[in-house]
Order: sequence, then structure tokens, then C-alpha cells
Amino acid sequence: MRNVKIEIEYDGTNYRGWQIQQRRPEGLATEKTIQGIIERVLSGILQDEIRIIGAGRTDAGVHALGQTANFKTKSKMPMAVIQRALNALLPKDIVIVDIEEAKPDFNARFDARSKTYRYQILNRDYSTALDRLYQYHLPYKLDPKLMQREARVLIGRKDFKSFQAADKKERMSVRNIRRLSVRKDGPVINIDIEANGFLYNMVRNIVGTLIEIGRGKFSPGSMRKILRAKDRTQAGPTAPAKGLSLLRVRY
Repeated sequence: MRNVKIEIEYDGTNYRGWQIQQRRPEGLATEKTIQGIIERVLSGILQDEIRIIGAGRTDAGVHALGQTANFKTKSKMPMAVIQRALNALLPKDIVIVDIEEAKPDFNARFDARSKTYRYQILNRDYSTALDRLYQYHLPYKLDPKLMQREARVLIGRKDFKSFQAADKKERMSVRNIRRLSVRKDGPVINIDIEANGFLYNMVRNIVGTLIEIGRGKFSPGSMRKILRAKDRTQAGPTAPAKGLSLLRVRY
């Protein structure tokens, strides 16, 4: 049995997220998800029922430049042949950018040491025709320097309950943010967050709060108060999914 590791790039616009939520009795996915599409195509290529494990469960509309997954197979088909077949049969908005045989015990989800997400804000009067599906357009002026100062409060091992969306089950809300930067590049503000793990909608809730700070709706010093409150109602709104991309997973 071989354990295969793949790196995936996808445009999440037309999908209900990464993770399969339901399956039919015969094992097929009942909804259009990235995981479901790849599993179906892989199963056809390898003539076996394939299940893949993803490093991060991106939500509906969220994109990825470096999602990682693994799957087990008895097939001896060469890696390059599997990659070419996948890219020929997958929808054009899902691409396998790398493939390799991993150690037998490798698990894309549980072996991940950190994940990095990027949120892009187009901060100018008019929108964009080319990147409208990948950037959140905000016409009012933001203060990225103030946003960066406030963001520093979140770095380290903290309780992020104030940025945790409602979930189906209670989860521990302590996470370790290793890096959080707010950088302006022309009219685009890039917010990069690297952590050992993320709560449901955590990145988008942090971004929504930083936006409120950057536009003057929340006063300087608000981020520390919101973090200490451990109350989701004290933070800003959830930023739209389309501005978010999973950049990389570190092992």
C-alpha cells in the first residue's frame, strides 16, 4: 500500500468548501466539494475507492495555492502519470501542482506544523475586473499601519474564543499565531496569518475586526479588549470568503 502526498491549487468560488459533508450509500459525495471531486476522479483513475485527507478544511468560496492532502492506494501507477491524469480530468479550477510518495504514516492533517492564510483587500474607489473573485473590495480608506499595530496583540498562544464562529460542537479555542502581518502593496492590503491551527472562520473574523479598526469604527486598543472578552459579539463581522486563500502548509 502506497501513501501519496499531493499539493493542490484551487479556485473555491464554485464549491461548497474542501470537506465532504455527506455521502451516498455507495460512498460517493452528495455535494460539490474539492475533496469530493478529487476523490471521484482519483477513484476512476486508480480503479479503487480512494479517500483523501486534507490539511485544512477551507470553507465555501475560499481558495488555495498550497493545500496538501494524502491518500492510500494499492496501485503501482507512476506518480507523474497519476498527476497528468488528474490534471487532464479535473475541472480547470482544480490543479495538482505536486505529487510524491510519502512515508507510510504521513497524515496531511495531523502532521501539519502550521498553516498560512492570506486575505486580500482591494482598498480603492473602484473594483477590479481580473481579481474580483479573489479580493474583497473596500472603497473607504483603511489605515494599514494601525491595523498592523493592533494585530500584534494576537501573536502568540492565546484564547481566540472572540473570533470563533458557531460550530457543531464545542472546541478548545486556544491557538498559537506565529506570524500576523498587515502589508500594503499599492492599492492591495495583504493580511498574512500563520498558526498551528485555526478555529472555524477564525481568520475571516480577525480580518473583519481589523477592518473595523482600520476604518475607525473600533478605537485603538480595541483588539486587546476583544481578545480578553472571549465573546464573539465583541469582535467585528466575518469578512467575505472570496478574499481568503490557503497559501501553504508546513510539516
